[in-house]
Amino acid sequence: MPKKTAVKKTKTCPERSRRVNKAKAAKRIRKIFPILTKTYPEAKIALKFVNPLELLISTILSAQCTDVRVNMVTKNLFKKYTSAEDWVKADIKQIESDIKSTGFYHNKATNIKGACTKIIVHFDDKVPDTMQELLTLPGVGRKTANVVLGNAFGIQGIVCDTHVIRLSRRLGLSENKDAVKLEFDLAEIVPKKNWLLFSDLLIFHGRNICKARKPDCGNCPITKFCPAANKPALW
Repeated sequence: MPKKTAVKKTKTCPERSRRVNKAKAAKRIRKIFPILTKTYPEAKIALKFVNPLELLISTILSAQCTDVRVNMVTKNLFKKYTSAEDWVKADIKQIESDIKSTGFYHNKATNIKGACTKIIVHFDDKVPDTMQELLTLPGVGRKTANVVLGNAFGIQGIVCDTHVIRLSRRLGLSENKDAVKLEFDLAEIVPKKNWLLFSDLLIFHGRNICKARKPDCGNCPITKFCPAANKPALW
C-alpha cells in the first residue's frame, strides 16, 4: 500500500486581519481627504446634463459603460428626447438603436421607458428627490439614486461605483465588496457634508492612479496611509 504523503497547508491571511477598525478608518479619511482634495480640485461628476431627468437617463446608460461614451451618445440624444413624455412615446426599438453603443441596450431602453412612464404617472412629470421614491423607478438602485440626489438636488449621498468599492477596500475603510453594505460603512466614518465629494475624489483617484490591475503606488500622494501599499499581504 503506497505511503500517504502529507499535504502541506498553504499559509493564508486570517480573515480577522482584514476587519476594519472604524476609528482608525475615520482617522485615515481625515488624513487623505485634504490631500485628495488638493490633488483633484476638479473632482466632480463626469456625466453631462442640464436637468434631473437628463442626469437620471445618463446614469442609467452609464452602467457597464464609460462616462465618455455616455456623453458622446447623450450629446444628440437629449436634443431628440427633451422630456419624459418623449421617451414614453418613442418606439422601444428606436430607443434601443439610439443607445446601442452604451451596451446592454435592451434592458436600458426598457428601464428608461419604464422610469419615464412612472415619473409621469406617479410623480407629476418630475424626477423624485427622495431615495425611497427614486428606488421605485425601473433601473434605479442606490448608486444611481445617490448620483441623482447629490448632483441634481444637492442631497448628500455616497456613490459606490467600482472605483469607490476597490479603493475603500485597499485603503482599509471597509472589508465589504457589496455596494450597499459599503455605502453604509462609509456613511459612518465620512462626515456627511463630504459624502458626495469623497465619492468623486475616490473615483478620480481610481481612474488616474489606483487602477484595478496596476495601481501606480509610486506616484500616489496617499501611499503612506494605504494599508494595501504598505502591507499588501493583508489586503
